Amino acid sequence: MKIKFCGAAKNVTGSSHLITLDDGYKILLDCGLYQGGGKADWISNNKWYYDPKEIDCLILSHAHIDHTGRVPQLVKDGFNGCIHSTHATRSLCAIMLLDSAKIQEREAEWFNKKQAKRKKKKRKPFRQPIYGSKHVVPTMVLFQTYSYNKWHDINDRVSVRFNDAGHLLGSSSVNLKIKENGKTLRVGFSGDIGRPDRPILKDPQLMEKTDYLICESTYGDKEHESNPEQTDKFLEIIKETCVENQGKLLIPAFSVGRTQEIVYLLDKLETKGLLPKIPVYVDSPLSVNATQVFGAHPECFDDALHEYLLIDDNPFGFNDLHYVRSVEESKALNQTKKPCIIISSSGMMNAGRIRHHLFNNLENPKATVLIVGYCAPNTAGGIIRSGAEEIKLFGEWKKIKAQIKTMHSFSAHADRKEIVDFLNPIKKGIKEMYLVHGEYDVQKKFKKYLGTKGFSNVKIPDLGQEIEIN
Repeated sequence: MKIKFCGAAKNVTGSSHLITLDDGYKILLDCGLYQGGGKADWISNNKWYYDPKEIDCLILSHAHIDHTGRVPQLVKDGFNGCIHSTHATRSLCAIMLLDSAKIQEREAEWFNKKQAKRKKKKRKPFRQPIYGSKHVVPTMVLFQTYSYNKWHDINDRVSVRFNDAGHLLGSSSVNLKIKENGKTLRVGFSGDIGRPDRPILKDPQLMEKTDYLICESTYGDKEHESNPEQTDKFLEIIKETCVENQGKLLIPAFSVGRTQEIVYLLDKLETKGLLPKIPVYVDSPLSVNATQVFGAHPECFDDALHEYLLIDDNPFGFNDLHYVRSVEESKALNQTKKPCIIISSSGMMNAGRIRHHLFNNLENPKATVLIVGYCAPNTAGGIIRSGAEEIKLFGEWKKIKAQIKTMHSFSAHADRKEIVDFLNPIKKGIKEMYLVHGEYDVQKKFKKYLGTKGFSNVKIPDLGQEIEIN
């Protein structure tokens, strides 16, 4: 058996790992999009480390685009096997992949228009979107979905089990039992590990015992704030920005998962009478659709949310909350001078409506940009978070005069201590562990930290590296 690391190797996005059995059967774990923008990601998103036509089945850990965003491209380029996932992952993919396709189409159109204005000598080759809306429907019909906590046979040699990872609605760790050469090998893929005691979702469920583990490492070099500190700090930022400074609070947030968590927290503050009377806008059509999907999957909710539903039957809505769909409504938010909270995607600020809000508010010292999740270094979010004094948006340089604040506690990724707590029950059986989904500097620190906690044979694979296991 071989494992080939085809994405998210020494990198946080583009998750994709290929398992090839001795008889040639090929299992692909995730098929994610490289996110962050720029030429490097464009090249990465147009390169396969395998032939899509040769993949026998695809298993998805969860619906985030850096784990699923290339699936329609995989289908477009010849994949025709089954896509195995949880029920909620398929539900989210139905809206997220269509949204991703529209983004691919718009970005290619924008790039080509820009090149068309250049002189021929300086013009770069025109681009085709890596896939379009028409490729999403044939993708969705390939899904085969499952509930948590049961073994399901993919064929007579391979079984899969999805355990709740507590990271996103429908997220899971992937557990495989593979019969080969008279033996049964267990291969585990952590997917993205969630955090205990987080709102909305259940706590991460322990993985099954495994011989070889592919493990995420996003926050392998730090530990997050606690929940009470998070709520107090969040409320403090709201009051300082919107009440004292009479400014706008911009929260760049991924449309699926992070947005719903922030809205739920605001809903609870409003129910307790702690939230100032200011309008809150969720400016993302995908967020609106995703929130409806969340409501359709209460089986993924934790006990605290089920209890809260007895008090408030709509945890994602209150009087001062407004979901914005149309472009006209979104543009109107940039005209108002009144204090408000605007939650908009994308979380890394490299695409979406948040860029327009940044364009119109970054030079206002009364405004605050609250970063609530990971931002790749080369994205707009990464640049702003790094302390840059200016940034180029829509071809124009903008001075960064707004307050920039960061709260890592909103992260849906486990920190280093939480990852170790998650892995400790299966530590003794792990023969080798491969760190993925993390920046290389972070992975090196995490590997050292794991060593102090009794984990041995921890490896950091290169992109495209293939490892043979017995």
